[in-house]
Amino acid sequence: MNKIIPNKLNKGDEIRVIAPSRSMCILSEEIINFAKIRLETLGFKVTFSKNVSKSLGEDYRCASIEDRIEDLHDAFKDKNVKAILTVIGGFNVNQILDYIDYNLIKENPKIICGFSDITALTNAIYAKTGMLTYSGPHFSSFGMKKGFEYTEQYFKKMFMQNEKVIIKSSEEWSNDSWFKNQEKRIFIPNEGMKIINKGQAEGKIIGGNLCTLNLLQGTEYMPDLEDSILFIEDDGLVDKVFNKEFDRDLQSLLHCAKNKKIKGIVVGRAENNCDMTNEKWVNIFKNKKELVNIPIVINANFGHTTPIFTFPIGGYAKIQLDEETKIEIED
Repeated sequence: MNKIIPNKLNKGDEIRVIAPSRSMCILSEEIINFAKIRLETLGFKVTFSKNVSKSLGEDYRCASIEDRIEDLHDAFKDKNVKAILTVIGGFNVNQILDYIDYNLIKENPKIICGFSDITALTNAIYAKTGMLTYSGPHFSSFGMKKGFEYTEQYFKKMFMQNEKVIIKSSEEWSNDSWFKNQEKRIFIPNEGMKIINKGQAEGKIIGGNLCTLNLLQGTEYMPDLEDSILFIEDDGLVDKVFNKEFDRDLQSLLHCAKNKKIKGIVVGRAENNCDMTNEKWVNIFKNKKELVNIPIVINANFGHTTPIFTFPIGGYAKIQLDEETKIEIED
């Protein structure tokens, strides 16, 4: 399957906001307005899909499958729309995968970006069409008043520039509930990425949220892992057993990749409540014979802490892990 690279963004381009997972109704008006203004300040026109604020009930806080598919298809059909941002993550975007018109997407390639639950959607689209998709900020992320500069910088690098993107660690990071109190924030000095296995590798990028990616195993929506560099992370919902959950989820992915060549792993920072030490990370990787000779680095700026960089699923990465860490990504 040929790789399809969506066009970069220019000022004046329209960005459509859709809710294939949770609805925009869970966001405050303050966050919605601030996010819209921030994107407009970058030079974009922001529009919202017809069903973006619909919700069927309290369990999932999302619109119906039909409404979500309608909004996704409309965004790809609309020639004025140059990029699609998801509102936020959730738990059930994989409900819509069987109903997507992948030929429509293939014939109308454009940027689609989000993370967390959106991992299932972006990886499925890449697997079915060859079109690069992106793990990066949601629309809701742009509603963050403080500590967003790094995220915005890498959003612009990925979508508004044509050069290779060199990934550097942010100076500080946060894992607070910023959406509850925008003024009382907690920022932590960043000690940077930590090398688990030294080495060099290059290959296509596959990944996102690990437990969500694993939902695609055994289906037509799972990307080919041959010659891949995995960019993986997970949230802190399992709390103190995060290391055990990540371990078995990673092992499951490696089972799926049997006889495939995984060339390297970049791991996003774990949330505070997961209590992840370097020793726990080493223990996860050291007992996996499949990973003995491949470069692995942890604590990269993506996942469920902030800030985050944007990376292309199906894109290309080159990593060099020796005394220092160097990560380059491009479409």
